[in-house]
Amino acid sequence: MDLTAKERDRLLQRSARVASLSFLCVSILCLMLPGAVPVMTLMLCLPLYLFIGVMQFQLGNSRSLGWVAPAFFAGILAIVLISQTPGGPTQAGLSAAAQLASGSLASLAIVLTTTLARRLMLLISFIAVAGTTVVALQPFQAPIPTLVQLTFGWLLATLIGLWISSSVPQAVRHIASIGRAHRAERQASETEAQRRQGARLLHDTVLATLTLLAHSGVGVSADAMRQQAGDDARLLRQLRLGATPTPQASGGYNLSTPVSETVLGTTLESVKQRFGRMGLEVSWHGTGQVLLPSEVLDAFLLALAECLENVRRHSGVTDAHVTITEDETTVRAMITDSGVGFVLDDVHSASLGFKESVVARLKEVGGQARLFSTPGSGTTVVLEVPR
Repeated sequence: MDLTAKERDRLLQRSARVASLSFLCVSILCLMLPGAVPVMTLMLCLPLYLFIGVMQFQLGNSRSLGWVAPAFFAGILAIVLISQTPGGPTQAGLSAAAQLASGSLASLAIVLTTTLARRLMLLISFIAVAGTTVVALQPFQAPIPTLVQLTFGWLLATLIGLWISSSVPQAVRHIASIGRAHRAERQASETEAQRRQGARLLHDTVLATLTLLAHSGVGVSADAMRQQAGDDARLLRQLRLGATPTPQASGGYNLSTPVSETVLGTTLESVKQRFGRMGLEVSWHGTGQVLLPSEVLDAFLLALAECLENVRRHSGVTDAHVTITEDETTVRAMITDSGVGFVLDDVHSASLGFKESVVARLKEVGGQARLFSTPGSGTTVVLEVPR
């Protein structure tokens, strides 16, 4: 049996249990009203009611019809005992019998709507209960109202069962469609994230090298150019073989898993050396040793390297200052230069250099970046990441 059928049957069973036990309690209360039936009849009926209650309760835990048939049989016997009261049952006794036949026993029809065999059992049970009740109570009330009441109760229970049987598969299909939509959206988000990561990787490595080549490597030694081009070639070769890039430090990528924590001071030196080879003198100030989680360190150093690359390319100066500070929750880097500066509104909305390689990269690890610049007065960038 598939999951949908199991969920449908479980809901039918529990609905039948709640409804049948509720009507059974009402029937018992009517039967126990003073003068409803003689004490002897009450003593004979109570064990039958208890047996019916046990069957109905077990029906909520099992889809076996072995709990249904005995409940019908005990219910019919209880109705006959009530009708055989010497002098006839009172109105409370008749109400107890009606609640039992058209409410408690009828509610069992909820679980008899799923298959042809169960529907056949439903029809036979209705005929048996309705026929017995109408005949047994005929001396005390008209048969037509009794039959109408019974038919209404059984029909209502049957419609509830059919509605649940048809609604559960529809609900499961809707849930499945929502799940598929969620998976498609997640896949699209992952694809977009991979695209953005790829754009950053391309921008930080190959495009940076090609830019240097386009400008004939002005300000960069031939050895530094060869080393940078060799690093890019190795990275592209590994990517072509299906490896996944992992940023590790200051514009460089590798394909191994980084350690959980890395000392920031040990990697800042590599950033300084890299830009020193390219003609940008970087002066460090402030904290020398800071521990950061690897993914936060990666984002921090790559964003820092991108800021220094922007200084090297666009500021018109050959030196920059980086000040590292920290507190209990945050590590900050302030990159300043005394170059030409620019108007902030002139930063193109599609620029990958700052918006993706700096702002978006830090945002992914809970950090942020702030940019301050004025034409002729240099530029300051403040990078912040959580510890």
